[in-house]
Amino acid sequence: MIQPYRGSYLMPALEHATVADAMHPGILSCEADATLTEVARVMATHHVHSVAVMGVSHEAGGERLVWGIVSDLDLLRAGIHQEGDRRAGSLARQSIVSVEPAMSLLAAGDLMLEHGVSHVVVIDPRIERPIGVLSTLDVAGVLAWGEA
Repeated sequence: MIQPYRGSYLMPALEHATVADAMHPGILSCEADATLTEVARVMATHHVHSVAVMGVSHEAGGERLVWGIVSDLDLLRAGIHQEGDRRAGSLARQSIVSVEPAMSLLAAGDLMLEHGVSHVVVIDPRIERPIGVLSTLDVAGVLAWGEA
């Protein structure tokens, strides 16, 4: 049985929505040396499909930057095929694609399709830092509940 959605019905239609309307604020992350089990626990505990891999960039003066995204499919692949390095830095196969909160959701969706990714990192252009994540499921929410 499909459970009724209990979220907000006050969402704009896809044609009028921005990334800010649909994104999840905040970003769940792990270090590049996190194990497969640690990444899996973050995903399972928070019911998410991706975790950002963060690391210190020596080129950026020791600043912490997003290096990659470990998706649920990356995790599944590593869990089933047990060869190779099983740390987050090696598991992250999805390239970093970033968007800004004011970008139209249609444009962000096109960018996701163009790069073949299911998650994009939302960057605040004023501070040039990640502030959230937008997933294909977030876009599905707008399609389902956006006002026509």
